[in-house]
Amino acid sequence: MTILATNEERDHLLRTVRDFAESEVAPRVREYDAAESIPADILKKMGELGFYGGTVPEEWGGAGLDHVTFSAVIEEISKVDHVLGVLMSMPSALVGAGIMNFGSDAQKAQWLAPLARGDIFGGAGVTEPQSGSDVAGMRTTYKKDGDDFILNGAKIWISNLDIASFFVTFATGDYGSRHKGISAFIVPADTVGVSVHPFKNKLGFRPICTGELVLDDVRLGSEALIGEEGGGWGVAMTAVERGRLAVASRAVGLAQSCLDASVAYAKDRTVFNRPISEYQMIQKKIADMAVEIQAARLLVRQAAEELDRGGRARVECSMAKWYASDVAQRAATEAVQIHGAYGASDEYIVGRAYRDAKIFQIVEGTNEIHRVLIAKSLLGGKGFDA
Repeated sequence: MTILATNEERDHLLRTVRDFAESEVAPRVREYDAAESIPADILKKMGELGFYGGTVPEEWGGAGLDHVTFSAVIEEISKVDHVLGVLMSMPSALVGAGIMNFGSDAQKAQWLAPLARGDIFGGAGVTEPQSGSDVAGMRTTYKKDGDDFILNGAKIWISNLDIASFFVTFATGDYGSRHKGISAFIVPADTVGVSVHPFKNKLGFRPICTGELVLDDVRLGSEALIGEEGGGWGVAMTAVERGRLAVASRAVGLAQSCLDASVAYAKDRTVFNRPISEYQMIQKKIADMAVEIQAARLLVRQAAEELDRGGRARVECSMAKWYASDVAQRAATEAVQIHGAYGASDEYIVGRAYRDAKIFQIVEGTNEIHRVLIAKSLLGGKGFDA
């Protein structure tokens, strides 16, 4: 069982994150979004404030947060820039969760602890060009050579290519066995045979460096294996489910920022000598946004609470990710509509939110995949193993 933070502890942490976001991030996010690069000094300050610690236990450099508090913190930073929420979530989710739950003490000391402190950054190599949401269908392979593993393949849409010191990645030793043949590895970024190819001018998520990770006869020692050989599926799902919680939390934060911006704009904008907030059409949009955002927030909290109880939360995280990302997309669309032509100007945050919101419906499993996963779970269907 996870030790839950008190309301006072949670509120203090949220105020710290809010103050940092408003004073340090808000004045600069438009500029660094356009430049497609997060300023190093912002990342450094986040480490000094302990923002990367998340749910990682204190003994391994983390903050030891419960998942409810972790989710709330990610939502808070995402009201200003959800991309920073990506960085904050990684030690507890896509990059660090597998190491925390399956890694050796030596791996935790070498990689997880500095990751949680913000001394280094990492990336997670899951998605492949031919197997996006079908994780078990990966084509990246490994073979044994004595005690070593030799990896070949490519991962795509991998984040932190510019700053990652290592990647947690997955390869199969037997493609026909699907998830039973997968193993998980820690790959230092400077390993011979590792190359990265960033994608520029993306639709959304622009500040985070994303692209292709290529593994060409990458030789790793036995110390790189996370958990047992053939046990990579459990490592991946532990990371992915916590990643989905983080995505859902970020989506709620982005949606809330759209609502807040829309309320402020509606009160200020005058048409036909009346603030547009007095028109029922605008009131309906804002009311719908508020209700949907709160519903999404409650689904996210439900998923976090299940993880805090020690459950896998597979369905709960899928529900939260699917619904919250759809809500973010609708909220961003309505926010741009409320802003009218000004919604297209980068002087207002809603245009950036609109671009980013679409991507939320795709990352960490497309929303179509999550619908299938939820239905299969309820109907007892087989053959779907995401």
